[in-house]
Amino acid sequence: MKDEHRQAAAAELQDLMLTNETVDQFLEDLAGLSSRILGRSVEVQCGVTYRHQDLATTVASSSEEARTLDEIQYGFGDGPCLHAISTGRTVIVDDARTDGRWPDYFAAVADHRYFAMMGVPLVLDGQGGAALNFYAAEPGTFTSTTQALAEGFALQAAKALQMVLRVSRQADTSSGLRAAMESRTTIDIAIGIIMGQNRCTQAEAYAVLTRASNAQNLKIREIAHRIVGGVSAEPARTHFSD
Repeated sequence: MKDEHRQAAAAELQDLMLTNETVDQFLEDLAGLSSRILGRSVEVQCGVTYRHQDLATTVASSSEEARTLDEIQYGFGDGPCLHAISTGRTVIVDDARTDGRWPDYFAAVADHRYFAMMGVPLVLDGQGGAALNFYAAEPGTFTSTTQALAEGFALQAAKALQMVLRVSRQADTSSGLRAAMESRTTIDIAIGIIMGQNRCTQAEAYAVLTRASNAQNLKIREIAHRIVGGVSAEPARTHFSD
């Protein structure tokens, strides 16, 4: 990451830290900033994945499209961003149509026509795993130069996020991330309900959620909440251990 880019990114991250009072809003603005930094010459979407234990969720995104691409990946339990978190290494997909690493996931998102992907890990010092997930329609968008830029930014972003979390924890124990994880728990329970009712696979159950979301113009977590509410009077809970 060139010095001028590093200084500009640092200044923008500092502005985000100073102007956002909640973790939620900081993360949303971080996703937007990440998208702009990598998308100077081509449109790039960005999602921010947070994984606590074995549960992953998109805590922020630059668009609903990025969030959907992330959520479909979680349904398969593996993919570029999840692999980046697991290995601590950046993952680049030049063209999802010819990449053979995650064929089921790539087939499931083919209609969205985002063929280039990149997962960049965020190091959070034992606070769970996280990654920036980038998507572009043009194959070959993410090069070694783009990777270096993204990794340099991710290093700064991780430090900024840790500081925001530290301040937030003193006030409210990272409520934004907890709320997002609660939402993911509801989605997973809804998938289990659909699998039981329809005798289908996890991927097929997630496809049912996605179709319902598109048909009713509601977010996937809202559809999941309705499904879970239909079989239980108690809301889904995520149990955290410090």
